[in-house]
Amino acid sequence: MNVLVIGANGNIGKHIVKMLGLSTEHHVKAMIRKEEQKETMEDLGADEIVLADLEEDFSHAYEGVDAVIFTAGSGGHTSKEQTEVIDRNGAIKSIEEAEKHRIARYVMVSAMGAGKPDETPDNIRHYMKAKGAADEALEKSRLNYTILRPGPLTDDPGKGTIRAAKSLSNKNGDIPREDVASVAVNSLTIEETSHQAFELLSGDTSIGAALKEIH
Repeated sequence: MNVLVIGANGNIGKHIVKMLGLSTEHHVKAMIRKEEQKETMEDLGADEIVLADLEEDFSHAYEGVDAVIFTAGSGGHTSKEQTEVIDRNGAIKSIEEAEKHRIARYVMVSAMGAGKPDETPDNIRHYMKAKGAADEALEKSRLNYTILRPGPLTDDPGKGTIRAAKSLSNKNGDIPREDVASVAVNSLTIEETSHQAFELLSGDTSIGAALKEIH
């Protein structure tokens, strides 16, 4: 699969690029905004690098692509305006471009809380609403999608084990970014994740097994 990673220079994106770069079944195309980020992508093993910006026309990034992993984000602490630009408008535009280019697979890295943004704390509600709007646009699209909604993120080494469900009954805990990246990459080829949106936290089940039991 020729996979375009949107948000490749982000903390999760770097893990995704590295994992795809090590894979023999995937070709990874890293989308970055700045020329100076190229060396990092090369070091991580990107097969191809494309300069593009979500705030401008980035349709050229889709040339020759089979799948998209969207992991760009402004973060929960940026201005409402920037959140709208990246997390809502940029994400929705990426979905529309994927439809135009008949992309076979689309994986969205969202956030726990995006499914019910009105129930989230005031200080992050605008962020969750933007994420939720993008998720909804993806669910209504013609794409074969997967939406990942991880809980609080850490920079700990990946454990390789998770809890995953459409709605986790116990939402306490966190998850390493490396494991979120692994879930995104595995979701490309695990059929049980197709047309699914699910929450993620660290757990005791291997990533592959957990993704085959999504409910």
